[in-house]
Amino acid sequence: MTKLLTPEGLKKLEEELEMRKREMRKKIAEIIKEAKEQGDLSENAEYTEAKRQQADNERRIMELETTIRTSQVSSFDKKSNVVQMGSKVTVKFNGEGQTFDVVGSNEADPLGGKISNESPIGKAIMGKKAGDKVEVQTPSGVKEYKVLEVK
Repeated sequence: MTKLLTPEGLKKLEEELEMRKREMRKKIAEIIKEAKEQGDLSENAEYTEAKRQQADNERRIMELETTIRTSQVSSFDKKSNVVQMGSKVTVKFNGEGQTFDVVGSNEADPLGGKISNESPIGKAIMGKKAGDKVEVQTPSGVKEYKVLEVK
């Protein structure tokens, strides 16, 4: 299944990839070089830790490259009044308003106000407009949300 990204999400992933390739690789290589110069590697905790960091960094680089290569960047129609990827949406739930951005699953950060288009709420509000009500299946039962504003 192709993952969706906002243009901002793609840029963030590309920046992280570049930083990991240029800065982190160089930094880790320097640590490994220094540790090797200390002699016996079998009991060198700094060397072991640096090799672990190197493996973690390379694994993340591969993940980022795969995500960037296989993801689709969503187009955002600023003139549209319906919820889409990249929309800032205000909903009413339990008498209170909540505002969040609808983003791809790789960008989701519920505590930061970003929900995935694949989350239960995200799925329910996609394509809706201000005034629409949706029901969302949650672990504690069905909850009703009203879309107040779409930007």
